[in-house]
Amino acid sequence: GHGQMSAGELEKVMLRFMRRKVDILVSTTIIESGIDIPTANTMIINDADRFGLADLHQLRGRVGRYKHRAYCYLLLPVDRPVTDTARRRLKAIEQYAMLGAGFKIAMRDLEIRGAGNLLGREQSGHIAAVGYQMYCTLLEQEAKRLRQDTTPEPGRTHLELPVGGRIESSHIPNERYRMEAYRQLSRAMTFEAYDAVVSSFRQAYGEPPSQMQMLLDLTEIRIAAGQLGIDSLKLDGPDLIFKTPQPRQLETLLAEAPGRASLIDAHTVYWRPPSNYLDPPKTLLAVLRKLLVRPLRESPPPVQEPAAASRTS
Repeated sequence: GHGQMSAGELEKVMLRFMRRKVDILVSTTIIESGIDIPTANTMIINDADRFGLADLHQLRGRVGRYKHRAYCYLLLPVDRPVTDTARRRLKAIEQYAMLGAGFKIAMRDLEIRGAGNLLGREQSGHIAAVGYQMYCTLLEQEAKRLRQDTTPEPGRTHLELPVGGRIESSHIPNERYRMEAYRQLSRAMTFEAYDAVVSSFRQAYGEPPSQMQMLLDLTEIRIAAGQLGIDSLKLDGPDLIFKTPQPRQLETLLAEAPGRASLIDAHTVYWRPPSNYLDPPKTLLAVLRKLLVRPLRESPPPVQEPAAASRTS
């Protein structure tokens, strides 16, 4: 029938399947949420290109929990092309059929979606529910607390730009080293730290390919924005929107730049650059590096002395 099944009906159907009264169960993704059927050994996922990587991983885990060999068939539509992202997801599912796949899936997910998220607030892949980046950050904060290290860190800027960068597996083939590379980049809070990381990458792996270069540029922009006290930077249509508690400093930077800058309120600055500055993504990155990174690298901002600091000669 149409519409939703009642809980009672659902239970009846499930029981019949579990007791092997029926051989085939047709279901939505509801079965990914932990119903264990050790006797089921074959799963067919229709329109597999429409699922996220974590979903496919969960679903596939529902067969083959017992001693029987299990099969999972992913069906693709005949009538519509499979996107590049979906194709990479399916490839990843095919590759990681062994133990410890959860971590690898989270990693691949991170790479397929691009590490734009790794550098921002949202996380891709549920590594232990908080995400790998968050976990590293928490660990770091705790370690600093135990060392009683009080050096203030520049803020972390949330970037929302239509630019993704990633580290291709052809460039750093080893899974673990690749993850470590993401981590080192996302931990860099100063240009010194960033330069050290980039130079170690160059020594170990040679010149970064274009996708990775975009990731490096994004990281450098994030660091510069953090040092300028910018909380977030987002491209919305033709405008770049900056949120910052110190809009004056930003206005000074934008005064030199072509286009129109306007202070919307005490924390928001809109900048509408000439339209050819925004596309392709490489141009946008070059513009932002020139605007934010270059001035800081050429003359670092004055270090604010704490008012009560006693100076010893």
